[in-house]
Amino acid sequence: MSFLRTAFWVVVAVALALFTKANWAVAPTYSGYIPVKLWGDIILETRLPLLILAAFLLGLVPTWLWARATRWQMQRKLASAERSLANNMTASVPPDPPPPSAPQPSAPPPGDA
Repeated sequence: MSFLRTAFWVVVAVALALFTKANWAVAPTYSGYIPVKLWGDIILETRLPLLILAAFLLGLVPTWLWARATRWQMQRKLASAERSLANNMTASVPPDPPPPSAPQPSAPPPGDA
């Protein structure tokens, strides 16, 4: 399974590198920059691969943080439940009975002597 995950990320990285290389070069009639109007009169001119990477990270980072927080919360709940279960198991188990002692010889009933 680890191999498949690694192979997937290698394919994604190669595709991203090829996309970046193809879009980084500028044509003679094209400046190579994409204008992005931020607010008011502020315009950011950036290259296409950087714009796509920024948009990807803008969507990925909050989702990743939410998933990590949820996983952390679930691990805390699981650890708490496991501790509670362990405490309940030790409290509800009766103590072991004392080991049986050696059998006592029975005395003859009185009056048979």
